[in-house]
Amino acid sequence: MYGDRAGGASGSRTAVTDVQGTVADGFEPVRDAFADNFARRGERGAAVVVHQGGRKVVDLWGGTRDVDGGPPWTPGTAQIVRSATKGVAAAVPLLLHQRGQVDLDAPVGTYWPEFKAAGKERVLVRHLLAHRAGVPVLDTPLTPEQARDGVSGPRAVAAQAPAWEPGTDHGYHAQTYSWTVGELVRRVAGRDIGAWIADEIAAPLGLDLWLGLPEAEQHRAGRIGDVEPPAAGGTPGLRVRPKRAVSDAYGDPASLTRRAFAAIDPLPDENDPAYRAAVLPASAGVATAEALSRFYAALIGDVEDAEGKRRRLFAPATLTLARSEESAGPDRVLIANTRFGLGYMLHGPASPLLAAGSFGHPGRGGSLAFADPESGISFGYVTNGMQKNVTADPRAQALVRAVARALAG
Repeated sequence: MYGDRAGGASGSRTAVTDVQGTVADGFEPVRDAFADNFARRGERGAAVVVHQGGRKVVDLWGGTRDVDGGPPWTPGTAQIVRSATKGVAAAVPLLLHQRGQVDLDAPVGTYWPEFKAAGKERVLVRHLLAHRAGVPVLDTPLTPEQARDGVSGPRAVAAQAPAWEPGTDHGYHAQTYSWTVGELVRRVAGRDIGAWIADEIAAPLGLDLWLGLPEAEQHRAGRIGDVEPPAAGGTPGLRVRPKRAVSDAYGDPASLTRRAFAAIDPLPDENDPAYRAAVLPASAGVATAEALSRFYAALIGDVEDAEGKRRRLFAPATLTLARSEESAGPDRVLIANTRFGLGYMLHGPASPLLAAGSFGHPGRGGSLAFADPESGISFGYVTNGMQKNVTADPRAQALVRAVARALAG
């Protein structure tokens, strides 16, 4: 059963008094790591939820709803989770495949004829999900208004010539994933991917999770912002200086890295209600930590739905597809060795998860959500303080290590 209300870190560490929530017996290391994030790792406001076998075993929150202060974080506080959105969005084409509506080995042009332009006739649906389609950049970036209008993005990516021969290599489609996967779903399902998620996933499971935040729910979302990480100071897992090759790639305006993240230029204001309302499955999902963890719990096992019935999203064969390696090795965009299944990052040095069989997705600067079928663990972490990282935030990693310690007993 659940333990006492979480308190501050013990010993010589700075006490944190505003961390609240509960942990099940044995999961106290997660409570301590979460408090330590505030004391030593620059946390401003955050929440973490962990389920095991569909049962909630960690439910913690603390700090302020907004990165720059204001009211306290509450259990219902939601945040933009950036690329952690990709893991939610990836479930849609996989579920459409599970229902017999999408062939993963069919050319994308089967469903979206315009996409065949400029040498992309042989791009398969699985290539879109595994970041092998070769279109991580746009020759002409979109404005924030164009990015969210639902028309300009699909049109631009359909016309774009690939940066490498599709299917032969992989590179993270940081922004263009919004328009490749989003338009594929629209063509197949006849509705946008945000509506599909709302109708088929969020509503049945009772999840506070949106791809296209409605006006009535805008008050739920806190303000995010960039924050400087603290000096290393002995904090495990905190890398202050990225590798030189990574720094050079981000600094070079002509690199695939820089161009992939700048497919929307100028960068949108992520606190703008218009951006939160946008259906951008690469980056604009809004969710609570509870929703992310329950979503992944439903991918790997039964959870109780909004009507009290047991519900599972992925059939065993679909779960195997999600976490079977499709791409591995040097990533042309992230300049690191990455591993992808169909739409999901897999456990590896660039994105450490819980164990070898774990799958999920981080959000640039902080958020992380994943599942580990072997242990029955699902995990959701959201934050409002965006630190300088893409796939391995030190605060999220501290929490994952704590879950591992809890499981080890």
